[in-house]
Amino acid sequence: MNLLEDTLLSNDAIIPVISNHLVIYTFNADQTFTIQTKNQMGIHTTILLLCFLLIYIQHTNCLILGLNEDQLSNTMLDTPDHHSSNHRFEDMGEMEDEPWTLVRKSGNQFVVNEQPFYVNGFNTYWLMVFAVDASTRGKVTELFQQASGVGMTVCRTWAFNDGQWRALQKKPSVYDEDVFKALDFVVSEAKRFKIRLILSLTNNWDAYGGKPQYVKWGKEAGLNLTNDDDFFSHPTLRDYYKAHVKTVLNRVNTITNMTYKDDPTIFAWELINEPRCPSDPTGDKLQEWIEEMAFYVKTIDPKHLVEIGVEGFYGPSTPDKVPSNPNTYCQQVGTDFIRNHQVLGVDFASVHIYADSWISQPISDAHIAFTKSWMQSHIDDAEKYLGMPVIFSEFGVSRKDPGYNASYRDNLISTVYNTLLDSARKGGSGSGSLLWQVFPDGTEYMDDGYAIILSKSPSTSKIISRHSTRLTLFNSLCKWKCRWGCKKRHGLDEPHYHDEL
Repeated sequence: MNLLEDTLLSNDAIIPVISNHLVIYTFNADQTFTIQTKNQMGIHTTILLLCFLLIYIQHTNCLILGLNEDQLSNTMLDTPDHHSSNHRFEDMGEMEDEPWTLVRKSGNQFVVNEQPFYVNGFNTYWLMVFAVDASTRGKVTELFQQASGVGMTVCRTWAFNDGQWRALQKKPSVYDEDVFKALDFVVSEAKRFKIRLILSLTNNWDAYGGKPQYVKWGKEAGLNLTNDDDFFSHPTLRDYYKAHVKTVLNRVNTITNMTYKDDPTIFAWELINEPRCPSDPTGDKLQEWIEEMAFYVKTIDPKHLVEIGVEGFYGPSTPDKVPSNPNTYCQQVGTDFIRNHQVLGVDFASVHIYADSWISQPISDAHIAFTKSWMQSHIDDAEKYLGMPVIFSEFGVSRKDPGYNASYRDNLISTVYNTLLDSARKGGSGSGSLLWQVFPDGTEYMDDGYAIILSKSPSTSKIISRHSTRLTLFNSLCKWKCRWGCKKRHGLDEPHYHDEL
């Protein structure tokens, strides 16, 4: 065996790194690095070997999971004072392309290609509608490009528009093919930018049709319906919804020629956005609907993950948890966080965070404190009672709130991100978050007060990018990876915060 082969195949895992000068680092058992030479090599042999290894690495696209010392320090800093020194997500380089495969659940974590997958993502609900018209379709591409540029990997958006302007579903089981092709475009563009999609299948609210539109269709068909909550209980309305589910899941994308139910671009199916059933505070009516629909989705598509879309309010099954709710009304809306997520076929938990909406104004540090405690309660419950990951699938703060400023928003986002990082370090259930919401330039007229336009929000963009960079340290079981192999981490708690380096 020659000297180069002996070096590459040894257990020392000697790796060349460029910092301010060339050195050889060895991974030690205590997670430190040691500079050394191999077999007492002379200085000329060492330099020659280093040059050889650098050329070899360039030709094999080997990526060491890490930055130089200054980059790593800046990446892991928590405080806003260091935002200006943060490096762009792209500065880390890219791993050799992995196969584009389905996201799976393993215990209380997500995995892709047998590697952990922690989510830094966003919501943009209107993508399908914008993609219908050639004059606005480019905004979909622009959004994915910008989000990808700061390392975001998941987008939650609507796979429904029921009976309204540019409706996907004009009436039960009647679809507009042009709108469906627009959804095809959204899915194909997401894949192009390596962004996965959580596709929500209907809405509790009347925006884009949702539950009220199904009830309206039922009344037009002569059904005796008394309120919008009949959506959850009436057999005909359940059949309307199931027909929509079947149509979407079996859709063959006209651009990629891939059936939706087989497409790894789709991260998960969401049954309904923010379901509530206040006509039945016991939660039984909604629970039965969740049980039926989660099972139905799995009969068509057993491969993709399924989540409900609830906001996370605690209900009658856990009276000891009810005080954690942001107000007393929350326990009367017919949802029940732990009970709902114990349904067979539900793979992970969803929680929303709107302290500014749920708690009296003006916004203050008390809202930040609630956000942290709300998250921790659900992370703990997802691990202890559910054994599944939890994604905080909507969170944000509105510029319309009394007391709002950009620094407050950055503080809120940092609180969410740091709480998730704490969970990730411990191997906990906190598996990701989705900002509500991210918009591209020129769409301000759609803003509900919560939108973040990355190009116009530099401090917020840097926080998002830094969080993406941090998550790359958790999203692999490898210390380093290249074509000749992967040196495994001992555990997910190996990456340290800056103050522990």
